[in-house]
Amino acid sequence: MHRLLAAVLAAMACASVAQAQEPPPAEAGQSFTLDQALELAGAVSPSLEAASADVRAAEAGRRVAGLRPNPSVTVEAENVAGSGPYRGIDSVEATTSLTLPIELGGKRSARIAVANARSDRAAIQAAIAQADLRLSVVRAYAEAAAAERRLVTARDQVRIATEALRAAQVRVQAGRASPIEVQRADVARVNAETALAREERAVEVARYSLSRIVGQPITGPLDAGWFGQVPAGYGPLRPIESAGTLALAAADADLAIADAGVRLARSQRVPDLTVGAGARRFEQTNDTAAIFSLSIPLPLFNNGRAALSQASAERQRAEAQRRVTALDVDQAIARAQADAANAATSAATASGPALAAAEEAARIARIGYREGKFGQLDLLDAERTLAETRAAAIDALLSYHIAQAQLERLTARAPTTQGENP
Repeated sequence: MHRLLAAVLAAMACASVAQAQEPPPAEAGQSFTLDQALELAGAVSPSLEAASADVRAAEAGRRVAGLRPNPSVTVEAENVAGSGPYRGIDSVEATTSLTLPIELGGKRSARIAVANARSDRAAIQAAIAQADLRLSVVRAYAEAAAAERRLVTARDQVRIATEALRAAQVRVQAGRASPIEVQRADVARVNAETALAREERAVEVARYSLSRIVGQPITGPLDAGWFGQVPAGYGPLRPIESAGTLALAAADADLAIADAGVRLARSQRVPDLTVGAGARRFEQTNDTAAIFSLSIPLPLFNNGRAALSQASAERQRAEAQRRVTALDVDQAIARAQADAANAATSAATASGPALAAAEEAARIARIGYREGKFGQLDLLDAERTLAETRAAAIDALLSYHIAQAQLERLTARAPTTQGENP
């Protein structure tokens, strides 16, 4: 367990150092990659800082659990300030004693077992925080990249709509078309410019959201190559292996804490002893005598049975929750695999054959419209199909990257914990 905590603390320390050193901003003109975003986010993430504090607190709790009870020093004075011969301090009897509690029933080892289980849980929670941060960064980066790609498409649509308007004006001036075609083309251009303004604002919002996660403004363009990468083909779903995942490891750690709690509650039922030794001094004779004491509590009102019942019930709940988590994780991984496969197929189709066919159809429609072979409605339909196909391709790519990131989050492996015997 110490090696696990040392590794987690080292990772958190690196993040804290990076945070203190203010990571350098990305140079203008250079592509801002996903790896850079992940590195910067890890340096400034408050969730990782909180997880690091939890790990340190758990390790401190482990040291506290191993401490033994403190001894006590007692000083007593008898036969003081009375009446008759006990007036004043002539008959005082002073007693000084040292008492030491002795824990029985394995209480100390049970406390250490609980602390060890909580330390393992804190380390797993730190790994969960890192995995959640990665998912958030990938999601924000993919959304920003998708917004930038939509902006490029919107600019291209404005250019196409402007060219279509000029072509319509030429046809009308030549007397080969009705003036209504100019109005239609102008409406298409206005709509394209409106969409462009909307996409520009969307890019600003997406880049701002990403900059908040990474802790600094994003000056360069995002990695368009990463966003456009899609596997060539997704085969059948892989076997579900939920064992060792973060969610299941967290449930196992909760069950281990509950098990240790039952052991601790059982040990609390054994009464502790308090032994003492001291010396008593008699003022009148100036003599001293040794004193020994033994104290044993009587479990008349609280014999620990209720606490043991409570701990046993909590252990049953943790065990049942562990089975529920196993089912949920299996189902979630299966759904994530299907979502990623479907998104990859849609992205490959929309970005490949479907997009190529739509671009070719739009190109032919533009040429045919300029030469008078196609009507304006044919051109507008081809352009609308191209715009919808481009939008579908971007949406499919975004869905794929988010689904793949979610799948990686669900299947992320938990750090190996090594229990420590007290």
